[in-house]
Amino acid sequence: MQEEKTVRRGVYILPNLFTTASLFTGFLAMVLAAQGQIESAALAVLFSALMDGLDGKVARLTNTASEFGIQYDSLSDLVAFGVAPAFMCWVWMLNVYGKLGIGVAFLYVACTALRLARFNINVNVVSKKFFVGLPCPAAGCFLAMFVLFSSYLPEWLAVRVAFLALFVTFVMALLMVSRVRYFAFKEYGFLRAHAFSYMVVALLIFVLILSQPVVFGFTFGTIYILSGLVYTFIILPRRNRLGSLAQN
Repeated sequence: MQEEKTVRRGVYILPNLFTTASLFTGFLAMVLAAQGQIESAALAVLFSALMDGLDGKVARLTNTASEFGIQYDSLSDLVAFGVAPAFMCWVWMLNVYGKLGIGVAFLYVACTALRLARFNINVNVVSKKFFVGLPCPAAGCFLAMFVLFSSYLPEWLAVRVAFLALFVTFVMALLMVSRVRYFAFKEYGFLRAHAFSYMVVALLIFVLILSQPVVFGFTFGTIYILSGLVYTFIILPRRNRLGSLAQN
């Protein structure tokens, strides 16, 4: 008797409701940005990421993962973490650069689409340990956190916030289509082996974020962005060199 495939072709309501909520809050972020409520738009993008994270978890827990859900989730991600953050940043700061600002905002949207397309065609061969390229929810959330964190910038940086917004949007776009590897948090064997220690660390991180959510949220986001660069360009080449020496 042939085993049932993990990914089915049916349409399941529960996980797709969370995907729809993610799509709606991404759309809401654009509406809020158009009304000049930039911080509210940033919060909408972050809430969209929460819904996006839940839809996959619910699908796995209820064994309702489907091909339809995968494609619907990708289309939702393009809106919530591609179009919405780009439009938010353009309304916020990028518009002062005229055509350059439009170009960078569009580059971000295009790279989000390319990132999702590459992920979809490699979904069966992608590593469970690492993402190749920055995940688009992480990129969208980082732009949202940067918007919220901008009010904490010192005066000498606050006057350059438009350039920083242009630079950060450009870098996020390139990282999404890069070969930089980012930890995927999908394999929990190592965490289970050190469950108590990591529970304490998780509690400490939770307390820090709760005390200053914007500051520490942006800080941990920055650490995650840099971790992929450090692993890909420093740790991985060194590990490969040591492996080559051991074989010789």
